[in-house]
Amino acid sequence: MSENIPELVIRNVTPNIITFSKPFTILGFLPWGGRSTAIKLENGSGVWVLASTPLTLDTKTAIDALGEVKWIMAADRVHYLYLAEFAKAYPEAKVILVKDLVPKMKAQGVRVDGAYGTDPEGTLYGFEDEIDACYFSGSLNKDVVWCHKPSGTVLVADLFYNLPAIEQYSKSKQSSKIPLFGTFPPSSKMQQTFLASGLHDKAAMKRDVAIVNGWKFDRIIMCHGDVIESGGKKAWGEAYAKFPPPS
Repeated sequence: MSENIPELVIRNVTPNIITFSKPFTILGFLPWGGRSTAIKLENGSGVWVLASTPLTLDTKTAIDALGEVKWIMAADRVHYLYLAEFAKAYPEAKVILVKDLVPKMKAQGVRVDGAYGTDPEGTLYGFEDEIDACYFSGSLNKDVVWCHKPSGTVLVADLFYNLPAIEQYSKSKQSSKIPLFGTFPPSSKMQQTFLASGLHDKAAMKRDVAIVNGWKFDRIIMCHGDVIESGGKKAWGEAYAKFPPPS
């Protein structure tokens, strides 16, 4: 387990959803922010965790207050740094990855209970009554996007950004402002172009963007940037303007 992080922001988004937000810099200078999210399922079946930040003592205390952790999720092939830490702390939880992570995590001694992209399409992991999933096979990072249906909340890692990451840097002396261009909102041409470039299969991306467009949601909790509490579906459509839904 990691030491507590003074800059960590723990917030109850709803009574059943907690976010764990902290500074995270990429390329040595870009303040991208990092976030994990824990969701208590309403049917009492357990707690679902998107693990993307260290499992500090205060993180674990907050998660355990929600209930028993049943699922530990990896958002894509590059969000894996703390999976082993979570798996060790919650040995009874199912660890669900994307296929590209399986060899890496097995080499770290992590038991893998499922993998998007390897398991047959339609495989159920036990949370699907409340959380839908879409595996973006056409994305470079092999991302998964989820939708917590009772709260109308989409959860995403590297397929959507809302920068600057003000909440994630709210306890930090470092500025959240993006160097050179300041902001990186979903509506910007820069983000639209960035997202359209991070793929290897445009047809698959268009298909999966349309699946998310079909979900009922208003909030987006992303790993990098400020949570969009309302208007999330509009923001998703703006970010993926280069992938318009079928007419």
